[in-house]
Amino acid sequence: MQDKQYLKRILYLAAGILSLVAGIIGIVLPLVPTTPFTLLSAWCFARSSKSFHTWLITHPRFGKIISDWETHRGMTAANKKRAYFLIVLTFSISIAVVGPIWLKVMLAVMCCGLLWNIHRMNTTQE
Repeated sequence: MQDKQYLKRILYLAAGILSLVAGIIGIVLPLVPTTPFTLLSAWCFARSSKSFHTWLITHPRFGKIISDWETHRGMTAANKKRAYFLIVLTFSISIAVVGPIWLKVMLAVMCCGLLWNIHRMNTTQE
């Protein structure tokens, strides 16, 4: 039983590290989302390493976003506005670059769905 718990913690830790790397890549690459990967990292670290989880939720760049999500299941109005802007910007670029009309429509529908989900999230205090 002890080995099974140890293996589970190692797998959660590896998944947390991989998703954090993907989130960091998402800072630079416009079509790779940062926030979902960072939230996944926090979830994995909470199940594998208290020190990694503490480091992530106290991080100056990611900490507030993660703690807002963990405590209120929401985000600040400023972060929502930033998310709206970046989503519209990146999807607009993608729609302009792709050729087939069906792909443009699919991207537009995905963009609208994502914007609607963010709109429905709780808005926390700054």
